[in-house]
Amino acid sequence: MAGAPWGPLLTALLAARVAAAAGPEQAALPEERSWVLPMTASNWTLVMEGEWMLKFYAPWCPSCQQTDSEWETFAKNGEVLQISVGKVDVIQEPGLSGRFFVTTLPAFFHAKDGIFRRYRGPGVYEDLQNYILEKKWQSVEPLTGWKSPASLTMSGMAGLFSISGKIWHLHNYFTVTLGIPAWCSYIFFVMATLIFGLFMGLVLVVISECFYIPLPRRLSEHAEQTQRPEDAHKAEQLQDAEEEKEDSNEEENKDSLVDDDEEKEDLGDEEEAEEDEEEDSSAPPVGEGRNDTQGQGPLREVQQLGELEPEEQVPVWPTSIHAEVAQDTLRQRKNQHADKEP
Repeated sequence: MAGAPWGPLLTALLAARVAAAAGPEQAALPEERSWVLPMTASNWTLVMEGEWMLKFYAPWCPSCQQTDSEWETFAKNGEVLQISVGKVDVIQEPGLSGRFFVTTLPAFFHAKDGIFRRYRGPGVYEDLQNYILEKKWQSVEPLTGWKSPASLTMSGMAGLFSISGKIWHLHNYFTVTLGIPAWCSYIFFVMATLIFGLFMGLVLVVISECFYIPLPRRLSEHAEQTQRPEDAHKAEQLQDAEEEKEDSNEEENKDSLVDDDEEKEDLGDEEEAEEDEEEDSSAPPVGEGRNDTQGQGPLREVQQLGELEPEEQVPVWPTSIHAEVAQDTLRQRKNQHADKEP
C-alpha cells in the first residue's frame, strides 16, 4: 500500500523515455513556405509597381486546383525571372474580382508598372516562363480606359462586388448557421432594400432643402409685380407689331390698286392716240387736185341725175378707194335707171 502512489509517476517516466528513444524521425515536419503572395483589398496596390503575375481562383474550382502546383513552381523561380507572383481568392475578396472584372476561373493577369494585360494561355510553368522571358505580353493589348483596375469605374464595380459578397455571406449565415428557411431570408433582404431606398430618398430631400435658399416673400411679390408690367409691355409690343404689319399690307394693296388704275389709264390713252392716228391717216391730204377731181367726178354725175330721190343720193367718200366704190354704185344705179325707161 505504501508504494501505490508511485505507480503513475513511474508510468509517465517510462513513456517519456520511449518517446526520446524514438528519435527525430517521428517529429512533425514544418510546413513548406509558399512563394505566392495572397492579395487582398488592402495590399493590391503593390501590383502598381514593378512586374507581377496574378491568379484569380476559388477553392471549389477544379481547374484552379490543377494549376496550383504549376503556379507554385512559377513563383519559386520568380527571383530568377525578376517577377512577383500573387493570387486572389474570389470568395474572400469579391471586391478585387469586381475590380478586375473576373467572369471565368482561373483568370491570369500580367501587370507592368501599372499597365494590366489579360493572360489567356494555359497555366503551365513553361508557358508562363516563356511569356515573361520572351516578353510576349508586349503583343497583348493592355486594359486601358474604364477597363483598367485603377480607374474610377472599376473602383465602383469593386464596391458593388464587395456588397454582393457581404450579402451572400449574410444569406449563408441565416440559412446554414441559424437554420432559417431560404424564403425568410429573401423576405428579409426585400424589406431591407425597400427601407434603405426610402431612407436614401429622405436623405436626398433633406440635402436639397439644406442647399435650397427660398426667396423672401416680399422679394417674390416684388418680382411678380415687376414681371406683370413687363409681360403687358411685351403684349403691347406684339400688338403694335401686328398692327404695323396690317397697315403695311393695306398700303401695299392700295399702291397695287393705284398702279393698276394708272396702267389702265395709260392703256386707254394709248388706244385713243392710236385711234387719232388712224383718223389722221384716213383724212384726205390738202392741195392735191387729183383726189378732188376723183371725188368731184362722181358728184357731178349724181347732180346730172335729177330724177334720183334725195334718199338715194350717194354720200361723199373721202378716200380714193371709197371714190371707186361710189363710182361702182353710180354705174349700177344708171343701169337700173336705163332699164326702167321705155
